[in-house]
Order: sequence, then structure tokens, then C-alpha cells
Amino acid sequence: MPRLLLSDEHWSKLKRILLQNGVYHKRDLRMAVEGMLYRMRVGCPWRDLPPAFGSWSKVYKRFNAWCATGKWLKVFQALVVEPDLEWVFIDGSYAKAHQHSAGAAGGQEQAIGKSRAGNTSKIHMAVDAFGWPVAFEITGGQINDCTQAPALIEQLPDGQTFIADKGYDSQTIRECIERQGAKAIIPRRRNSAKDNVDMDKALYRYRHLVENVFARLKHFRAVATRFDKLKRNYQGVIAMSCAFMWLPM
Repeated sequence: MPRLLLSDEHWSKLKRILLQNGVYHKRDLRMAVEGMLYRMRVGCPWRDLPPAFGSWSKVYKRFNAWCATGKWLKVFQALVVEPDLEWVFIDGSYAKAHQHSAGAAGGQEQAIGKSRAGNTSKIHMAVDAFGWPVAFEITGGQINDCTQAPALIEQLPDGQTFIADKGYDSQTIRECIERQGAKAIIPRRRNSAKDNVDMDKALYRYRHLVENVFARLKHFRAVATRFDKLKRNYQGVIAMSCAFMWLPM
């Protein structure tokens, strides 16, 4: 029997949210979800799922359908209850795209691009003051962090202070934060005409909280290395991993 991830308590909580999002309660629902989590954890091909989870094709088809309708994203959002948005930390991290992730048919969006590491995707993440993921975006690895920051900020209208590294030093981002009545703690670039006199350096030291989230998520091999051909499916994997972090809360 393969190692499972869900305790009875966590499964009861997760099942309630799945049923609220239109998932039919079949007898094999729990093992199908465990199969998705197993593949997320070990990064194996779908065909190599252990027989304990049932037919691999049924588990994959269910995962694919849920990703197409955004169910895993809705589960993650439902689990984000009362986040502490006094501080919001933003950063991005690369995920190497495995060769099996290339060549999706049908012209559907893949969010894979060329960067220094070759074919990669980038996870743009926002984390609350407790160090829990609250929002994310997926792009190709060639996309600059600055371009996705406004989308993350707009998802968090209750954020009071947004902290990011100098890669986010952009007047557009600062204005986006100020329009929401929040404060930006972003160091200026070396060639900036303005200095960092007004920056809260003590609070900036806590930016490691977003790095800690990436470190935890990348314990799951299907997060650290992208195997999914479609953006929506890789987004589902990220949503699953973030939801799994929130389950004990």
C-alpha cells in the first residue's frame, strides 16, 4: 500500500469543500484524490500510479476535468480563511519544465518559456504575514516578475503592506499598491535617482517567509519540476499543494 497524505480529519474537511464545488461523491473519491496527491508528491507518470488508487486513466481524467473547470483553484481559495494581510510578501520562483511537458496539442496555453535554465515556468506567489500562500499566478519562465505583480496585488485588496525585492522596483507597482491605500516596502535599484531612506528594513528582513513557502511547495516533485503539458493542469498542481498546506488550519 503506498503512503497516503490525508488523515481522516483532513479528508472530512476537504471532501466537504469538494462537494460544495460540484464534485460527485463516488465511492472511490477519496482514493482518487489520494492518487492525485501521490502523483504531486512523487512526480511519477500517470500510468505509473499504484493500483491501490484505482485505474490511472480514471484518476487522470478526473484531475484533468477538475483543472479545466478550476475546481482545485476553488478548493485552495475556499481553504484560505482569515489570512493575515497586514503584511503581504511577493516573489517569483522558476520551475524547470521536463521534456514531457512540451508539445501540447490543440493550441492551448502552456505557460512555458525560455530562460537561463532552458524551458521553465514561473510561479508568482503572494504570502500573508503568517507565511501562508494566499494567491499565485503561473507564467512562462521568460516573464518578468514586475508584469505579474499588479495582478497579485489586485487579488488582495485588503493588503496593508506589500513587501518585495528590488526586482519589483517599478513606479507602476508602487502606484498600484498606493491606489489600494496600502504601503510598499520595495528597495530601490542601484541606479535609481531615489534612495531607500524611508524603507522599513526591519520588516523587509521577513521577506524570507515567501522563500520558505517555495521551499515547502517544492518538496512535491511535480511542483519542483513541471511535468504537465497545459498551464491549467500545472496550475491545478500548484493549487493542490497550496491547499494541502492550508488543510491543517
